[in-house]
Amino acid sequence: MSDLFNTGAEKASYGIGLQMGEQLKANPFDGLNLHSVFEGMKDAYAGEALRVEIPEIQAAFEAINAEIQKRREEEAKVLAAEGTAFLEDNAKRAEVTVTESGLQYEVLATGEGDKPAADSTVRVHYHGTLINGTVFDSSVERGQPAEFPVNGVIKGWTEALQLMAPGAKFRLYIPHDLAYGERGAGASIAPFSTLVFDVELLEVL
Repeated sequence: MSDLFNTGAEKASYGIGLQMGEQLKANPFDGLNLHSVFEGMKDAYAGEALRVEIPEIQAAFEAINAEIQKRREEEAKVLAAEGTAFLEDNAKRAEVTVTESGLQYEVLATGEGDKPAADSTVRVHYHGTLINGTVFDSSVERGQPAEFPVNGVIKGWTEALQLMAPGAKFRLYIPHDLAYGERGAGASIAPFSTLVFDVELLEVL
């Protein structure tokens, strides 16, 4: 660890910089200039006269936001097309079942006992990835099962859990419209993402 930040104030100041850096990293745009960012911070903190007028800054923000929105829309179209192609190929596999909603699943292990209803609460282990294999969430890796109501999760999960008996393990292939749709979920799941989950139903509570 660095010995540049020894006092609480120095560490907190560094933390502010980290937060700002993470925000910039999460919302990048072509031509982002960290030197200009630092100059703007210094001028604001010191109360210096603005070197760029507010209307110019607002116009620049609007142009950048339009650029970011356009890029996101283009990326979403690509993800949607990739997801559709993936699901079409996956549906051809003999071990994959496709439901009326478009949910795809394969049974990795069967269970025993009563299946949960929509208003049941369950305890599960899960491992979630994008179709390229990138892990975005995993109770397995955390070593801590999750508990939640069956009707309190994404549509693909709500449907699949009601097909599973305790002890069952399914691999789910969930189209974007049964997952997080056009909104996505945070930085890990982009809009229109098809998701893959290994889900083990441990217990109906």
